[in-house]
Amino acid sequence: MIVKILLVDDHELVRTGIRMILEGVPSFSVVAEAKNGEEAIRYCRKTPPDIVLMDVNMPGVGGLEASKQIIRLPENIRVICLSMHTENPIPAKVMQMGAFGFITKNAEPEEMIRAVHRVSAGQKYISPDIAQRIAIGQLDLDDANPFDQLSDRELEITMMLVKGQRVPEIAVCLNISPKTINTYRYRMFDKLDISTDVELTHLALRYKLISSDML
Repeated sequence: MIVKILLVDDHELVRTGIRMILEGVPSFSVVAEAKNGEEAIRYCRKTPPDIVLMDVNMPGVGGLEASKQIIRLPENIRVICLSMHTENPIPAKVMQMGAFGFITKNAEPEEMIRAVHRVSAGQKYISPDIAQRIAIGQLDLDDANPFDQLSDRELEITMMLVKGQRVPEIAVCLNISPKTINTYRYRMFDKLDISTDVELTHLALRYKLISSDML
């Protein structure tokens, strides 16, 4: 059986590299590419693939929101999330929302192939080093990540804010009102004990939710 795969990443070079890896496997077929979450959602609604390889960090509708919408589709599409950033709460969140896998972009080609094989067989897959970090993080209560307490929606909005997207733009992307975005925003500030977007960005950098090269 041929496994139909959709690649989603805003960098063409990354998509090209992943395509070359996957198309070396006879049972894999990269049927399409998308450069953002909006394109991925539209494609999955029109021509559902078996697996979506989804970049977590993208402009516009990010990988978290796009994954959530695709997972909710009735076609039972399986999502594997990709990211350069492996710290909680992102890996745990995507698995909790129903993703089938999480691997890093710098994974060896063999690991990416193994992940797709396992997920196509109905098994969950998460990179061993990430799984270990999640397990250790759950045990180490003295170094709790403050972002763990955010809901999926709050975390999605956090990622968009720290990447410089403004409230009206976020509202359009998520199809909710600016007033609702601000309600989420101030709720996040309260949970994180901060009061500005600048403090939010500093906190995200400190806990490696983002890196300086993303700003």
